[in-house]
Amino acid sequence: RVLILDLDVPHGDGTQNAFYQRNDIMTISLHQNGKTLFPGTGFEDEIGKGPGTGYNINLPLPEGTYDDAYEQIFNEIVRPLISEFRADIFILELGMDGLSNDPLAQLNLTNNVYANILQSILDMGKPILATGGGGYHLKNTVRAWALAWSILSGLEFQDLNLGLGGMMLENTDWAGGLRDRILPPPSGMKDFIDSEIRRVMEKVKSNVFPWHGLS
Repeated sequence: RVLILDLDVPHGDGTQNAFYQRNDIMTISLHQNGKTLFPGTGFEDEIGKGPGTGYNINLPLPEGTYDDAYEQIFNEIVRPLISEFRADIFILELGMDGLSNDPLAQLNLTNNVYANILQSILDMGKPILATGGGGYHLKNTVRAWALAWSILSGLEFQDLNLGLGGMMLENTDWAGGLRDRILPPPSGMKDFIDSEIRRVMEKVKSNVFPWHGLS
């Protein structure tokens, strides 16, 4: 039993299509809403087909989604599904194009949220195949993947830059290690984002949770 968690900012449409009718592989994609970003798919009602019904989960996120909102949807939707599915192995697609200032998309994440989710998966004690993915802001992507690797290795360096930064990457004002600064929600958008996150969660709970005995 394999659980595929896709954190890349576009919807994981290829993975969805490959396993849409299988119930031994659960696919979960957290992505920017397809109404505002390529490939225009990955909505809450795309839940699988035939024996795979309920095993394909899409969590389309509004523009401006920030760390706390992202972690809320992970904790309230993804974690219960992971616990119920009881996967033997995790495959993680660690795209970093959801980071704030990425030129592709419009989310407002820091690498802290990816680090926290990765640690949560690691704590489950199952084998992990972690892959890279998108990430089009060079400095942010390098730091995020370096942080992810340090966590997977069991050695997160909280107080070291590991040779990154300085003049090469022009971030001489930041000595906080690999983790990003905490970012506030985008100005004037928090209420909209929170409302949309609640809507998505309720929709997924209605569409998917009953297939797994969850409420």
